[in-house]
Amino acid sequence: MKRLRDSKNPAKKIADTKKIADTKKMVTDFANLKEMIIMAGDTDLFSHYQMGDLTLPNRIVMAPMTRNRAGDADVPVSLTATYYVQRASAGMIITEGSQVSPQGVGYVHTPGIYSAAQVAGWKKVTDAVHQAGGRIFIQLWHVGRISHPDLLGGAMPVAPSVLPVEGFTHTPDGKKSIPVPRALNTEEVPDIVKQFRQAAENARNAGFDGVEIHGANGYLLDQFLRSGSNKRSDKYGGSLENRVRLPLEVTKAVIEVWGGNRVGYRISPHNTEHSMSDANPQETFSYFTRELNKTGLGYLHLIEPIGGRMGFVPLEARIGPILRSIFKRTLILNGGYGLHSGNEIIASGEADLIAFGVPFLANPDLPERFRQNAPLNEPDVATFYMGGAKGYTDYPALVHR
Repeated sequence: MKRLRDSKNPAKKIADTKKIADTKKMVTDFANLKEMIIMAGDTDLFSHYQMGDLTLPNRIVMAPMTRNRAGDADVPVSLTATYYVQRASAGMIITEGSQVSPQGVGYVHTPGIYSAAQVAGWKKVTDAVHQAGGRIFIQLWHVGRISHPDLLGGAMPVAPSVLPVEGFTHTPDGKKSIPVPRALNTEEVPDIVKQFRQAAENARNAGFDGVEIHGANGYLLDQFLRSGSNKRSDKYGGSLENRVRLPLEVTKAVIEVWGGNRVGYRISPHNTEHSMSDANPQETFSYFTRELNKTGLGYLHLIEPIGGRMGFVPLEARIGPILRSIFKRTLILNGGYGLHSGNEIIASGEADLIAFGVPFLANPDLPERFRQNAPLNEPDVATFYMGGAKGYTDYPALVHR
């Protein structure tokens, strides 16, 4: 009866309707505020991140780092599994570069992903990392001209062009100067694509969660991309459209194997080591990034140092903000970041993930150290590229009380 009487009172009915509307608005406003608070507190290195169909528990990525600990025939060993398992708390691990063929070897004791034994060796690593709750991508690598006949069965290193290279590489007989390479014939270039495609298939068989294509640091794909190292006059050189051809063909071939969500590409626009240069890096890498974005590539991994061992790129020279506006999926930044600078970049939206190299090398439990703001272990530089367990798996973790 009360409801009937109220329904005959227009003023009360209007008041009740307004009260209901106000209540709904308060609930909506509170929900929106709560979501904003959650989002604000969630935009740091410790927040979850959805990278395509893969959920990462944090935004702290272990960067790929050459460690020269592979066994005979460049096969990963049991110590390799221990090393990566120790670091399985990373949001994602990207392994050291792994050559896609015997032609792609550039340093002694680096692992490959082209033989059955190498696939079996890596399978033990991925199984162990997954059992520890981690996620692991392999970096696919062809060094091109950064090699030596001692590493290639007497053959000369290959490159886009016949140009001298400053620098050294480490062979079974020690450190040796890099010789002038031979240029790949046009007919040989498609075989490079096949090498990467087969390596991508091998990586699937080895149980990886995805792959990263190594297009940085002056190695083969970087050599084809940049004008200073590519002086070809065929369809793989000259114009920018031609210079991106091989890197894009490799990317598309790998995506055909894995799907775009599980494939990344690493670039280093500012690298000048190994005689690398480009007439217009901003134009080159902006154009290349636009083309990569069209392929459905899952992530772009940009080396652009802000300090530390990797150097410093002035703010006005940075390409990251430009590439961020072009590439529509995950962007990883790498280069001298720490806890606070990493959090700032994530919170600003300038990157989705931050990759850490040397800090992860020396601190197997880096995410927890960051979470506690605990001191970091000092890296042993002398053991970066040599030895066994020392400087590899013997860095201490935090003591839990």
